[in-house]
Amino acid sequence: MSFQLRREEVLDGPQLSAMLEESPARAAQAILLAAGQGIVEAQALLGQILLDGRGIAQDQPLALRWFGIAAGQGHLMARNMLGRCHEHGWGCVANAAVAAQHYRVAADNGLDWAMYNLANLLATGRGIPEDQLQALDLYRRAAEAGHAKSMNLLGRYLEEGRVCPRDLTAAHDWYRRSAEGGDFRGQFSHAAILAQAGRIEEALQWLRKALLLGNAKFLRISGESLLASAHPQIRAMGAEYRQRLATLDAEVPALHQS
Repeated sequence: MSFQLRREEVLDGPQLSAMLEESPARAAQAILLAAGQGIVEAQALLGQILLDGRGIAQDQPLALRWFGIAAGQGHLMARNMLGRCHEHGWGCVANAAVAAQHYRVAADNGLDWAMYNLANLLATGRGIPEDQLQALDLYRRAAEAGHAKSMNLLGRYLEEGRVCPRDLTAAHDWYRRSAEGGDFRGQFSHAAILAQAGRIEEALQWLRKALLLGNAKFLRISGESLLASAHPQIRAMGAEYRQRLATLDAEVPALHQS
């Protein structure tokens, strides 16, 4: 049975998020209708649910197409997602150079996620020549805009004094802000600083938060570093990281091995 969808129902983010949680299939139908009516926010959302297979059959090439349609109407997150698709080969052949082009368009228009993604390519020289100074500038701009992952990486540059003066006070402050912003790597970085200062209980609290949020790659690397700690409570946390990693690998092996 078809139904008419009011424009405001699609553009109301909290309402749509609630619909996706309660009934992904119903939300997908609503998004499809709105996307066909030319509502750009729905077109970008359609790309995302097609990419994720949420409420609709996963179709990466079709997701790429809808991201392209929304990006063509000026939707910055859709432009960023075009970059993600080209970087990772979702629905197309992986091409970091093309990804960088899309990230740059969105970054130049102020999208923090695109700044972060472009900075990652610049920092590693993937698809474009390595440029640590430009990467640092983008991480800083995104961090100042409130992007938690960029806060952690800005902290790392400042801690290491990489292409900038070393500033441990500023680095630690950015780690704290990243942790409070919900980035699991920032939480781990902040915990490391707390542990170095002898504030073990506080460090353990942040390590537990990172344990719950972290992906398999993070858990694998961080767990090994925790197991090498001289502090018994930190080593015990490393064992918890290893156990959580085993659980993730058992649940979705293909997803978590990358």
